[in-house]
Amino acid sequence: MLAKKLPFCKEKLEEICGNHPTPFHIYDEKAMLDNAQKFIDAFSWNEGFKEYYAIKAAPNPFLMKLLYDKGFGIDCSSMAELLLAEKVGIRGEDIMFTSNDTPAEEYHKAMELGAIINLDDIKHIEYLEKHCGLPDLLSFRYNPGALKGGNIIIGNPEDSKYGFTREQLFEGYKMAKEKGLKRFGIHTMVASNELDSDYFIETAEIIFDLIVDIAKELDIKFEFANLGGGIGIPYKNEHKPVDLNHVSKGIRDLYEKMIVANGLAPLKIYFESGRAITGPYGYLVSKVLHIKETYKKYAGLDSCMANLMRPALYGAYHHITVVGKEDMPHKYLYDVTGSLCENNDKFAINRLLPEIEPDDLIVIHDTGAHGHSMGFNYNGKLRSAELLLRENGDVVEIRRAETYEDLYATVDFDSAANFE
Repeated sequence: MLAKKLPFCKEKLEEICGNHPTPFHIYDEKAMLDNAQKFIDAFSWNEGFKEYYAIKAAPNPFLMKLLYDKGFGIDCSSMAELLLAEKVGIRGEDIMFTSNDTPAEEYHKAMELGAIINLDDIKHIEYLEKHCGLPDLLSFRYNPGALKGGNIIIGNPEDSKYGFTREQLFEGYKMAKEKGLKRFGIHTMVASNELDSDYFIETAEIIFDLIVDIAKELDIKFEFANLGGGIGIPYKNEHKPVDLNHVSKGIRDLYEKMIVANGLAPLKIYFESGRAITGPYGYLVSKVLHIKETYKKYAGLDSCMANLMRPALYGAYHHITVVGKEDMPHKYLYDVTGSLCENNDKFAINRLLPEIEPDDLIVIHDTGAHGHSMGFNYNGKLRSAELLLRENGDVVEIRRAETYEDLYATVDFDSAANFE
């Protein structure tokens, strides 16, 4: 069983809160970079291996720059994410652009940056050619349908809006070859927050099998196989983390048996993990405002689901630490809530915790992915600051908190006052 620990003591956190009002998200730089290095080391056997950090997980340029400096690429799925990569100085094939229902202007931007374009729909081959022309390199996203099970977050592949069928892949690569393309990649992504290590080995086997069949039938060469992301993290203490070394060994064995043996090496292995890279190393820090007792006992925080949507959206579990009371008996039953005018604005339901009092500091764990990035402004709630705990112990604000001026910057109040 894992033990959820904080990268700071109570005194350090109180010092941080003295300079940065709660709520805020804070990220542990050293732990994040150590984890990134483990990912690189696990797949060092594959020449050209690259992890494309899924920018949607934590789209902050400071975090992106730290990971880019480690050799990571960036996985983008929208214009805003392409622009963010550009502003950080990331260009070319260090960007993987995987989108769906994509407007022409986003393809234009991806082409301008020289990104790898990973198409989601066979009809987008001609759409891309019509609006932008075709790049030298194309990749297609595969949806394995009934061959592969999904999970609660991303759903079953057969119900998914993403990707080509197997038959469409053969047709798509044939079409691209006939149009003169000579560089090809392939991609799949069929699960999210998956903790079964063998799941990713099975995914590699499906993709390698496809590569063998398509390469032989169409006489084309694949440069890379992007095995997607979806690597989960242990949100609960009893969860077992994915064993990257086990995953790597399983994929390597398949690579030798299927890719090397069929004369298709070298083939670069790519991933596009987001949650697995930064997720465990982010924390939402809040202060208790009120304790309410009616039919249940409620601990009301100064943050809400606008700061962390996952529990309300997915029923997701996030571990909660009442700072300074870690060793006290966890025998009081609480719903931990925010102040949004929505009854599902809850970080935890029926959670056993130490006795909580107003002004206690609460830390919600594992918010380094899909935490701040999924924030919103319903009820006019303002999104919080983001902080970075540096390796030397310094704390840097890497995104300031929103203000009401930010919130209403797009509204013309003068015109509204005179509107009839």
